[in-house]
Amino acid sequence: MSGLCREVVTLQLGHYSNFVGTHWWNLQDAGLSYDPDSSGSGEIQSDVVFREGQTPGGHVTYTPRLIAMDLKGSLRTLRQEGSLYDPGKDTSAVSWEGSLVMHKESPPEKNSFLEDLDKMEVSDVGVFGGRSGTGVGSGVGSGVGSGLDRARRGYRLEGSVRVWSDFLRIHLHPRTVAVIHQYNHDGEAQRLEAFGQGEALLQGALLEELEDRLHFFVEECDYLQGFQLFCDLEDGFAGLGSKVTEMLRDSYGGRGILTWGLAPVTHPGSTPVKDVYHLLNRALGTLHMSSHSSFFCPLTLRGRLGRRAPSPPAFPHLNYDASLWYHSSSVLALALDALTVPYRLRSNSVPMWQLADALAVSGRKVVAAYGAVPFPMMHGSSLPDALSSCAEALPWKPLSACPEGGDGRCYGQWATLRGYEGQKLVSSLPPGTEPPSPLHRLHSGEDVLAAYLHSFYPSSPLALQLTSTPSRLTPPFPHIFSPALSERGFLLAPPVSAVSSVPVLTSLQSGPVLESWLSELQRGADAAHVRRAAPSFLSQGLELADYQEALEQLRRLARRYRDDSGGAARSSSSEDDED
Repeated sequence: MSGLCREVVTLQLGHYSNFVGTHWWNLQDAGLSYDPDSSGSGEIQSDVVFREGQTPGGHVTYTPRLIAMDLKGSLRTLRQEGSLYDPGKDTSAVSWEGSLVMHKESPPEKNSFLEDLDKMEVSDVGVFGGRSGTGVGSGVGSGVGSGLDRARRGYRLEGSVRVWSDFLRIHLHPRTVAVIHQYNHDGEAQRLEAFGQGEALLQGALLEELEDRLHFFVEECDYLQGFQLFCDLEDGFAGLGSKVTEMLRDSYGGRGILTWGLAPVTHPGSTPVKDVYHLLNRALGTLHMSSHSSFFCPLTLRGRLGRRAPSPPAFPHLNYDASLWYHSSSVLALALDALTVPYRLRSNSVPMWQLADALAVSGRKVVAAYGAVPFPMMHGSSLPDALSSCAEALPWKPLSACPEGGDGRCYGQWATLRGYEGQKLVSSLPPGTEPPSPLHRLHSGEDVLAAYLHSFYPSSPLALQLTSTPSRLTPPFPHIFSPALSERGFLLAPPVSAVSSVPVLTSLQSGPVLESWLSELQRGADAAHVRRAAPSFLSQGLELADYQEALEQLRRLARRYRDDSGGAARSSSSEDDED
């Protein structure tokens, strides 16, 4: 339906989720138009995830409808309450004539990007108070954007990004950032490492604080379609996320809850014992968050979710360092920018519940994601040309540490192609020319993509969407793209110094391959022998009997993905029958 805005509230739980979320919000900010004549146009409806407000001084604001939770010491230069709604610097209301002792502490050093944001304030409309883009103002947003674009080549932040706020370019609402003071972001003491610790957090003051923030954002929505949750999967935030999704289900029944479990490729300072913790948190988080959500999708660039993972996926046109959170989170954010398109469209949008119903069939709420980042499309070519060049193998790579089954069986699939802007969706051959492939005979982009995917999944249900608008890249997005890409992310064009947008193809799938994926996760957690390898894990609020019951539930969840028609899925599941 066109014109109806179905709002979404976003929650980010954990430091890596905030890394991914920061890149994702920077991408949303880059796609905004500050031209009043363009209001109501564009394929993506930004009001789905952004909210309009007003500062005490009367300035109109446009900020994410977001709750972001992290630990003590994780913000560095970012004020928890932000600077957007600062009531001002008027100190005339208080007069003190007594003696005054001042204790001064040096603030954390800012990187070159944050320093430029501070310098590029647009004072006449008050658009930027140290952060850019969706700050304050009434339609003016080009000042800092163009300035940062001019400086694009100079930002190499790989050595200076320590936390997610080091590359955040937008203002946040004062009710967005929530800091959990019981646990530390850095150091060895008071760390949120175990699932049980996270479960125990959601009570008392923190529960009241979260409910208060949720009510604030939800009550101003006219048509709330649901919640998207970005949650760390490998530390105690997995336990917190499990309780948060349970609370959302109980409090907002009927709304969509789409949960993305996020995991980095590596953890700084990890040890064998911590690796066991990561594995156990993954298993428990996957089980519990999937049971409380409309669907649950793990997102990671790890080769697998076991303790010994193969190399991360190699994207043909990316040069990224998978060990850097700043890099890996940018790749996942680009994928999420396409994966979340269906329920953010201005026209022909698909509400969250419909997207979930198409994938989470018969209680199979765990889905896997795949992505071609970027989608390999030649400059000046057509969609049939691009897909014909991938006739032997699908162009995407696993984004959930779940390799494709290769047998063409899938219970449900949702594919999204974003960013073909300026390229042809169908072939335009001269009359009398023999089409080079069956794809070149088709008359719409949807038919072309559907025919291509059906060649790999001949009898599987398929839904798809195509949007012209690409993911817009603005500083400080990392320089991870191949020199073979044009400024707009297409192949075989004159090389440029910076890529400003990219096309992306993604797929969400539910299929028999998830049986082996979930079984591997269950067997890995079972083989860890938690009482011997990580005895303190059970002292953090989780009983042994509850842990063993959870592993059994995970085993039963895996069996739901069994394909009784035989073949590879049946063979892999038979291993469970023999355990």
